[in-house]
Amino acid sequence: MKLEGTQTISAPREGVYRLLSDPAVIARLLPGCEKLEPAGPDTYEVKMKLGLAALSGSYQGTVKLSEQRPPEHLRLTVTSRGPWGFADGDGGFTLSEQGGQTTVHYAGELKVGGMVASIGSRLLDGAARMVIAQFFKNLEREAAAE
Repeated sequence: MKLEGTQTISAPREGVYRLLSDPAVIARLLPGCEKLEPAGPDTYEVKMKLGLAALSGSYQGTVKLSEQRPPEHLRLTVTSRGPWGFADGDGGFTLSEQGGQTTVHYAGELKVGGMVASIGSRLLDGAARMVIAQFFKNLEREAAAE
């Protein structure tokens, strides 16, 4: 499933980039994140609690930062495995600034398998968009706190 969109954050680009590339902040941005610990260069072990219809559960995996070009671009890759299957996401963030606000353009792909894949693409699309909306709401809150 392809995911793409734009979000405006009320903060300068350098600050938004710093937030998106800070593992402690990423842990607060990812909905359901319970743990994010170093596992190598720019790679972190993650434990998340995800709820999707009757397929809620605890998922473990990795978060990797790559393609880092401060303050304009970075890529986040998330892999997760749990009792109902897997969900892997990969997305790039391109940041531009105008008038003290940052526009974040994101483009990526979500792949799911196992029982999670059986719930249907419309429900998955809606759930993915809710997670993305929560991620950016959390980012806006973090930016306002700086």
